Amino acid sequence: MVQSKVDENVRQREHTDSVGNALWSVFRRSDTSVVLATLILFVLFSFSNSSFLTPFNLFNVSRTAALYVFVALGQAMVIVIGGMNLSLGAIGGLTVVVAGWCMDTMGWSPWIGVPVAMLAGTLCGMFNGFIIIKSRLNSFIVTLASLFIFTGLVQGISQGFPYSNIPKEFTMLGRDDLFGVPYLFFFAVIVLIVLGYVFKFRVVGRRILATGGNLEAARLSGIRTDNIVFLSHTLSGVFAATAGLLWVSRMGSAQPSTGTDWLIISFAVAIIGGTALNGGEFSALGILASAIMLTLIKNGLIMLNVNVYFEQTFLGVIVLLAVSVESIRMSLDSRTRRTQTDTP
Repeated sequence: MVQSKVDENVRQREHTDSVGNALWSVFRRSDTSVVLATLILFVLFSFSNSSFLTPFNLFNVSRTAALYVFVALGQAMVIVIGGMNLSLGAIGGLTVVVAGWCMDTMGWSPWIGVPVAMLAGTLCGMFNGFIIIKSRLNSFIVTLASLFIFTGLVQGISQGFPYSNIPKEFTMLGRDDLFGVPYLFFFAVIVLIVLGYVFKFRVVGRRILATGGNLEAARLSGIRTDNIVFLSHTLSGVFAATAGLLWVSRMGSAQPSTGTDWLIISFAVAIIGGTALNGGEFSALGILASAIMLTLIKNGLIMLNVNVYFEQTFLGVIVLLAVSVESIRMSLDSRTRRTQTDTP
C-alpha cells in the first residue's frame, strides 16, 4: 500500500513536470507571445465595434497585413544575420518610381515594367551587400548612406510627381480577391511557408541562421559568411522591391512618397514577430501574426476614434514592449539552459 502511494506520487510529479516543461517549451518560442496577443486583440476589437467583422473591413485588414509582411521580410532578411537595412523604404520607393516611369512615361506593359523595377530594387540590395563585405563597415553606416543615395534617385527621377497611368491589369493583384480573401494575403502566406521551409530544412537557410548566431563560429566552420551577408542584403532588396510593386498594385498609382514610413513598420513587424535583434532566429508564423497585429492596432485606433496623430507613439511603445518581452524571454531561456547543464 505504501509503495503504491509512493509510485502514484512519483507519477503525479512526473506528470506535473512534463506539463510544466511543455508550457515552458511553448513560451520559449519567439512567436508565442505575438500569436496570443494577436488573437486577444482580434477578440477585443470584435466585441468593441460591430463593424470590425464586416467583410469589407476584414478584406482591408488582411490586405494591409500582407503588404506589411513583405516590408518586414525586407528587414528580417538582414536582421537575421545581425544587421539592419535603413535604406529599405528608399529601395521600395525607387522601385515604385521605376515601375511608374516604365508603365506611365514609357508606356511599357507590366510584363516589361515590373521586371525592370524588380531588377532595380534587387540591384540596390546587392549594392548594399557589396559595399558592406568589401569595406567591412557596419550595415548601419552603409545603409544610412545608401538611404540618401536612393532617396535622391527617387526625387531626381520623379521630380516629386506621381505616376497615375498604371495599367488596370496590374492592379488586379492588389485589389481583387478569392472568396473574400485578397490575392495579396494568399501570396504573403505562400511566401512565408516557403521561407519557413528554407530556414528550417535547407542548407542555405541554416547557414544564414548560423551566420547570424555567431559570425566567427560560422566562418570557422567553413561557411562563406561574406556570401551569406551579400545574399541576405540581396534578398532584402528583393522583398523591398516586391513590397513596392504590390503597393503600386494596391494604390493604382506610383507615389514617390512610398516607403517613407516603412522603417518603423519593418522593424516593428520583424522584431515583434520573433526575428532576434542579435540574429540567428526567424519565425514565419511570428511575422504573419505580427503584421496582422500591427494592422489590427491601426485599424482599431481608427474605429475607436483615437487620435491618429498619436499612432507613431503607440507603435513606438509596442516595439519597446516587444523588445522588453524578448529580452526577458531570452534571459529566462539562458538561465534555464545553464540550470539544465549544471544539473547532473
